[in-house]
Amino acid sequence: MSDTSLSKPVTDRTAGDPGRSGVTPAGGAPSRLGVALVVISAAQLMVVLDASIVNIALPYVQTDLGFSPENLSWIVNAYTLAFGGLLLLGGRLGDLLGRRRMFMVGVGVFALASLLGGLATGETTLISARVLQGVGAAIASPTALALITTTFPAGAARNRAFGIYAAMSGAGAAVGLILGGALTEASWRWTFFINVPIGLLVLFMAPRVLPESVKGDGHFDIPGAVTATAGLASLVYGLTQAVNGWGRVQTLGWIIAGVVLIAAFLVIETRSAHPLMPMRVLRNRNRAVSYLAMLATGSALFAMFYFLSLYVQQVLGYSAITTGVSFLPFAIGIGISAQVAGKLITLVDPRFVSASGGAMAAVGLLWMSQLEVGSSYFPHLFGPMVVIALGLGLTFVPLTLTAVSGVEKEDSGVASAVLNTMQQVGGALGLSLLATVAASASRNSSALTSGAQPRLAALQAAVDGYTSAFTTGAVITAVAAVVVLVGLNISKTELSPDQESPVHVG
Repeated sequence: MSDTSLSKPVTDRTAGDPGRSGVTPAGGAPSRLGVALVVISAAQLMVVLDASIVNIALPYVQTDLGFSPENLSWIVNAYTLAFGGLLLLGGRLGDLLGRRRMFMVGVGVFALASLLGGLATGETTLISARVLQGVGAAIASPTALALITTTFPAGAARNRAFGIYAAMSGAGAAVGLILGGALTEASWRWTFFINVPIGLLVLFMAPRVLPESVKGDGHFDIPGAVTATAGLASLVYGLTQAVNGWGRVQTLGWIIAGVVLIAAFLVIETRSAHPLMPMRVLRNRNRAVSYLAMLATGSALFAMFYFLSLYVQQVLGYSAITTGVSFLPFAIGIGISAQVAGKLITLVDPRFVSASGGAMAAVGLLWMSQLEVGSSYFPHLFGPMVVIALGLGLTFVPLTLTAVSGVEKEDSGVASAVLNTMQQVGGALGLSLLATVAASASRNSSALTSGAQPRLAALQAAVDGYTSAFTTGAVITAVAAVVVLVGLNISKTELSPDQESPVHVG
């Protein structure tokens, strides 16, 4: 973060607006934007990596706490359910009550929940802690993105900030697996305890380097909050159950209920005087395309990590810590490419940067679909992992920028929340869809190799399932790249610091 654009205070063109200035209300001194970005990014990384950090620790948790096989998946699903279901409400809370204030509330709740999770002595305690973590994440994540939008001046400084933020979001799953593997070697409880000191440090620094936004006018949209939260929670829950079969009454019932509730939410929002999600946020073409692309990209990304972690442990036979380290190239690659994207976005229209990244990620996934039982880490896994990482970094940064570009200040929290919601719901949808694809391919493979040696036949069936999922993920990512290339209509000049006025929504 040596870029001087991140260490300069915001100039007078934002003076008098506490939501945009670089002046903290407490001391009146200019914020050091580089430090502010570290604080925001640390919180975002903590929130995102917690979706995957416990994956490697699951077998250890099951043994230690006596989890039943059917309840073990809820260690992951409980977090996703609360996070995805409450994101819109969390974004609106920041808009109305103050973004820094709610950012700190979210981080505080998350840190407390992490402490409770690390101290858990049974199923109920741990699952409840994961739900509470999801609540904290749903408040902290959209306010973190909104704080970048309102703290950093448009142009190079904001683009670089979004690049780092996107790297945290994109690399969070990989970093979670790396940390999960390393910490699990000591104790699975440290996969929770690690968040406590990070959270406390963020809470200490936030009031010193982050400006508070002006409280928004308006009231809470209670009917909208209820239908949106219940609808998203129902949809995410139904999607997590789809791995057991899309045709099951329980799966379809929850999904249909979620769709109906979300439809009711949209109707309510068109008639509400103080909507939870102003429809003008969705009417902007660039924002709608960005959300759709993030939904698709998130679906491929989450599923890729899931199947890849299974492959390296079950087929390559890696230990917990080796599995974590094996994802290091991904975390490094996406961090590098996100920074490159932050610079490219000032030179090339964002649709070309994002579409090129999506195409790279699709090629990497297609390459990964060639994995076999006898494949090795170098080059069969390392090569496609690097290509995917570089592609996703180029994809995430432009989408993050275009999703909030030109949004009115009072709507920046909800615009950020919708982007995060798309990624979370996309992840649940993608994992459910690709898990079904993988299960079907594995069954077909088992029927074809029924006469082979049992151990080899089981591994071959598993790999056939994984590679089918990677192929499907490649198709989804490629379609998202085409949607961005055709649908995104915003030039690099509209993201530049010379822009006199924002591109208003609608």
